[in-house]
Amino acid sequence: MPNKDRTEDWSEYEETIEKFIQVIAKNMNLYGITSSVGRLYGTLYFADEPMTLDGMRDALEMSKTSMSTGVRSLSEMKMVQPAYKKGIRKDLYKSEEDWYKSFTSLFGNKWRHHTETNIEEAEEAILELSELKENTDDEQLAARIETDLERLRYAQNYYRWLMKFIQVVESGKIFDYIPKNK
Repeated sequence: MPNKDRTEDWSEYEETIEKFIQVIAKNMNLYGITSSVGRLYGTLYFADEPMTLDGMRDALEMSKTSMSTGVRSLSEMKMVQPAYKKGIRKDLYKSEEDWYKSFTSLFGNKWRHHTETNIEEAEEAILELSELKENTDDEQLAARIETDLERLRYAQNYYRWLMKFIQVVESGKIFDYIPKNK
């Protein structure tokens, strides 16, 4: 059986990689990262060498401003880092190839913020309801408030547990319990 044309092989290769980059983009969407930023990460991940913003723009057919914003977002999540190559003056970037590290950083950043906010909101609701309970003459309302205060304390305990879980993930101790696959 004759070999396929080399161009056809390369085309099939590029199509397969592009499909997987789309999978990466979809997965990152679960963490609130736009598909375009997910595609940017996937493109950098599969790049043989670090890329400039111009190179990213050409590869993804997006504006340089969008690339810059995407790189900044990915850098803040520790999923992209600056790279250096002798003789190249433009900024170069490469992906973080340790997906375990990327996940722990991304998970921690996203969940910590929301969980801290939820703890504060629960505390505020507890204070407001406690004050209302003390000042009301309506026994039925006071009983209802007490029930809801118990629910809010339960929520607070859950969020405090979740913060411990986030710390386990961020610190890398999660891998003591669930080791990385080699």
